[in-house]
Amino acid sequence: MKVLYDTILKATYTGRPNRFVVTLDLNGERVLAHLPNPGRMWELLFTGVTMYIVPHDKPDAKTKYRVVGIERDGVVIMLDTNYSNDVAQHLIENKLISGWEEWRIVRREYTVKLHGTSSRFDLLLTNDKGDEFLLEVKSCTLFSKTGAMFPDAITERGRKHLLHLKELQNEGYHTGVLFLVQWDRAQWFLPDYHTDLEFAKTFKEVAPSLDWKAVAVAWDETFTMPTVTRECSYPSRILDTEAHDSGVYVMVMHLDHDLDLEIGSKGMMHFKAGYYMYVGSAKANLTKRIERHKRKRKKMHWHLDYFRGHCEMIAGLPIRTSWADAECALADAVRGVAEWDVPKFGCSDCNCNSHLFGMSENPIHNKEFMDVVELYRMNMLDEMVE
Repeated sequence: MKVLYDTILKATYTGRPNRFVVTLDLNGERVLAHLPNPGRMWELLFTGVTMYIVPHDKPDAKTKYRVVGIERDGVVIMLDTNYSNDVAQHLIENKLISGWEEWRIVRREYTVKLHGTSSRFDLLLTNDKGDEFLLEVKSCTLFSKTGAMFPDAITERGRKHLLHLKELQNEGYHTGVLFLVQWDRAQWFLPDYHTDLEFAKTFKEVAPSLDWKAVAVAWDETFTMPTVTRECSYPSRILDTEAHDSGVYVMVMHLDHDLDLEIGSKGMMHFKAGYYMYVGSAKANLTKRIERHKRKRKKMHWHLDYFRGHCEMIAGLPIRTSWADAECALADAVRGVAEWDVPKFGCSDCNCNSHLFGMSENPIHNKEFMDVVELYRMNMLDEMVE
């Protein structure tokens, strides 16, 4: 078995100054490490988790180390996307992917031009009949207890890639996608319609035409080439009911000073400095509702409109769901992890005490809060999968 790295060190995650750099505690020393995976990875990056790093192999690199993996619940997860094609080639050449035993690798980074549009695909495969198989490889690091989703950030490039694969399929090529799910507990896979609804819609449209698979792989601390745990199921019927621009959301904001503010007919209300989580819902146009909340200049309508102009917007987290009672249930769940709430804020049309909650640290980096998001986005789907 091929070992990908000569020297692997364990360190403790402490922060992420930007998309490509993390700060770590390595045996009591603060070090910087390059993060080759630019995904959000909000569900993985929590203070104190174990990361796997290697000495940087480039002498002129800005960081001394490079991240290759992380742990979640004691499970080793590969983060180094530089090796995705190596992993795919290993699995295909060793006939570890059911249904693809006939294929073998011909070339990497293969460019195809069709009707004036060029696309580069990760692998070109062939078989004994001389057929050509254009394969795109994606590393999936967004998962729940038993599910996996891709992507974890909006990817217009990825959506166009799917459409080009479908077009090439119509022109006679054999085309497909291999999702490497870096979580050996994953049993099902879906496009992440919460984060990127347009990608999910496109995936739903083209998936029946493509030869694609999502396989859960298992790693260990040696980062020897992984084994395939299973091919994940594709419960496409969930997309029929859930992948629509409606549901609930959490707006995450930061207020850097104590504030007394008049909130419409509610009068003066007090807000102490900290991070805030506002829970709302939209029966239609969920995307536009979130974008409206992000803007500071607008006509005052909701309670949040008055507060928004005084704080920094951190993130808007959509949760697309057909569950009618999701808003108040989500508010109750967020209340359970928050440190305080603002009484009677944002709940005029329900029996909740509040829909605005606060905590002293950024909720995006708080595991309890992100567990709530994971529950409503993914874990609740388990019952629909079965």
